[in-house]
Amino acid sequence: MSLVAPDPLRTVPLPLREQAGVRDRWLTERLLDVLPGLMDRTGIDLWIVVGREYNEDPVLATFLPATWLSARRRTILVLHRSDDGVTAAAVSRYPVGQFVPAWTPGASSGSDTQWAEVRRFVEQAAPERIGVDVSEHFGLADGLSHTEHRLLTEALGPWAERLVSAERLAIGWLETRLPEEIAVLHQLNRLVHDVVDQAFSAEIVTVGETTALDVAWWIRQRLHDLGVEPWFQPSVLLQRAGVPLLEEQGALLPAVPFDAVVEPGDLLHCDVGLSCLGLRTDNQRNAYVLRPGETAAPEGLRAAMRAANRLQELTLEALVPGRTGNEVLAAARVAAAAEGIDGEIYSHPIGYHGHGAGPAIGQWDEQSGVPGAGDYPVHPDTAYALELAVRRPVPEWDGQCVRLGLEEGIAVTGDGVEFLGGRQTEFVLIG
Repeated sequence: MSLVAPDPLRTVPLPLREQAGVRDRWLTERLLDVLPGLMDRTGIDLWIVVGREYNEDPVLATFLPATWLSARRRTILVLHRSDDGVTAAAVSRYPVGQFVPAWTPGASSGSDTQWAEVRRFVEQAAPERIGVDVSEHFGLADGLSHTEHRLLTEALGPWAERLVSAERLAIGWLETRLPEEIAVLHQLNRLVHDVVDQAFSAEIVTVGETTALDVAWWIRQRLHDLGVEPWFQPSVLLQRAGVPLLEEQGALLPAVPFDAVVEPGDLLHCDVGLSCLGLRTDNQRNAYVLRPGETAAPEGLRAAMRAANRLQELTLEALVPGRTGNEVLAAARVAAAAEGIDGEIYSHPIGYHGHGAGPAIGQWDEQSGVPGAGDYPVHPDTAYALELAVRRPVPEWDGQCVRLGLEEGIAVTGDGVEFLGGRQTEFVLIG
C-alpha cells in the first residue's frame, strides 16, 4: 500500500475508508493463507470464538470487519479445518464480514437456537479437537468468559469432551504478520521517529520554559492531528547532572519531576506508541539539550548509547526462531555480561496489541525469565518491540549513573531480523 507524504513528515495513514478496505483485505488473506497452517501446527481442527457486545474475546475483535467497532449481541465464530482449507462461519444474528452465515434466526429466535446451531455445526464437522480461548499464561488467549464457556459446554453435550485450550492457536493467529503488514509497520515506525524528532527540537522545546510534560502532551496532540491515536499516554522523562537516579521497587529510575522545566545539559527520554490499521508501534528515543558551547552530547552519554546499541545487537543475535523467550533472554544476558554491559532486557511482541501475543523476552522485574509466557517459542513472520535499558556512570556528571532506555520495532522473518523504520544510534540534539 502507499501512504501519502505531507511536509514535514514522510508518512501519514490512509483515509479511514481506505484503511477499512485494507484491513478487510488483510483479514481475507490471513484466513486463506495463515490460519490453515496455524491450525495444522497446533492440531486443532475446529476453533470456536465467542464474545458478547462490549465484552469481546481479544481474538474475536481481530476477526470482525473493519466497520464493526465491537461485537453485535452474542457473536459466535466457528472455524473448521478441512482438506479444502478453513471454513469460516458465523453463528450470529447479523452477517459478519467474510464469514459464511450459519444461522438464520427467526423473529423470536433466542440464544437457545443459536447454541443449537453451534451443536449442529460441530456434529457435522465431527472434529477431534475443538479449540476454545482459555489460557493460564496469556490474557490475550483467555477471552472465553465463564458464562460463554458454560453455555457452550452445555450446548455441545458429549462433544464437550473434545474441548481443548486454543492457547497456541490464538497466540499464533495474533502474532503472525503478513509481509504487507510488516511493510506498513516500517512506515508507522518511521512516522513515530519523525514526530519525536520534531518534538525534540527547538521548534517545540524552549529551554528554560518548556516542561517534560508539555512535550509529552505535544506528542499526543500531534499524533491525534495526524490521525494515528496513541495506545498509551506518551511520556517524557528527564535526567540531569546532580539529580541521581532514584530506587523504586528495586529499579533505578529518573528522579527529576515530570513537570520540571527543561534545562541545558538535560537528557530527555520519551516512550511513544501509536495505533493505525489495527497495528501498534512502541518506541523509546533520547535527546540531549546542548549547553552553551557544546556541539554534541558528552562522551559519557554517547558511550551509554553505544552500550545500549550493543545490547540491542546481542539480543538480536539471540533472537532465533525456535528458541523460547526465556532462552533468548538468557543467551543475551550471558553475552552482555561477557562484555561488561549492565542493563535489563524486557522486549515484547507487538502487532494487534501493544504488549502483544507471543513470547515474553524478560520483564524489567523478571530478568531470570518469565514463567509461562517466556516459555513460548519465537516464530518467523512476527514483530517485536526490542525494549531494553543500560546503566552507566557518566564521567562528565561526576560519575553519576544514567539509565538509558531504547525501544525499537523489529520484524523476524525468514530472511532474519530487521529494524522497522531504522533505529537510534545518536542523540537527538536540542539547542
